Amino acid sequence: MHLRVLPGPALAERTTLRLGGPALAEVRIGSERALDELPGRLEELGGRPMALGHGSNVLAADGPLPVVLLRVPEGDRPETVFSSGEETVVRAGAGMGLPALLSWCARHGLSGLEGLAGIPGAVGGAVAMNAGSFGNDVSQVLERVLLYSPCCGLRWAGRDDVRMGYRFFAPQTADAFFLVLGVELRLTKAEPEAVRAALDATWARKRAAQPLAAASAGCVFKNPEGAAPAGRLLDEAGFKGRRLGGMAFSEVHANFLVNLGGGTAVQAFELIQAAREAVAGRFGVALELEVKVVA
Repeated sequence: MHLRVLPGPALAERTTLRLGGPALAEVRIGSERALDELPGRLEELGGRPMALGHGSNVLAADGPLPVVLLRVPEGDRPETVFSSGEETVVRAGAGMGLPALLSWCARHGLSGLEGLAGIPGAVGGAVAMNAGSFGNDVSQVLERVLLYSPCCGLRWAGRDDVRMGYRFFAPQTADAFFLVLGVELRLTKAEPEAVRAALDATWARKRAAQPLAAASAGCVFKNPEGAAPAGRLLDEAGFKGRRLGGMAFSEVHANFLVNLGGGTAVQAFELIQAAREAVAGRFGVALELEVKVVA
């Protein structure tokens, strides 16, 4: 058996916002061969499947949740699969931490991901959300992604086989659900010192403007097209530092919802709804959630 099933893990223990009740189960996938067993096991467990990496972009409801968490293996260290001229294609497992991948790229003098510094998630989650910041995101360097779905099995999908946009990723096929197992990224050769300096500069910029040490899920809302950034709108609407129980919009950056300790999802949803209504009423802008809600 290559699948390990854990009963009833709490989302509060699996997410950076530290919120959420128990899932039905967690299925840990030990190898690609284990995927053959997955559909049958999911049918036995019931509920809906949900891929979960490091849980850094998740807002889960309180109480029992009708989901089965799917966790992929961390995989081996990244490897170079192609190199020519100034370009190098690197392969990494979806379970690897994004910070670890960025450090590896810096050591090997590979540029293209520096804007992702400070994002605490796993590589698979970064692909599934098309993570990015400061104008740099995964779509700009994606070469191929290793996907699994019950309808299509395990396959490598090229850039033309997926749809990507602002914090959005989906296969072109109509998968009921999919897992990201690995990724190939086309990066540019550079001096290791230059890559490290760019990563450090991104870190410094984020540390000065974001609550990186807080229990949060990153940005709550997407930046609306054709309007000011969500954080500025929330700030001007009076939500920077706004608190309800143990939950609050950060005093550092208004678009970060933080758990100050003992917070609940009910408090989080109430704050979010109040913020959306205030921004819509004052600016006529409908804020769209960036954080993934599990309920």
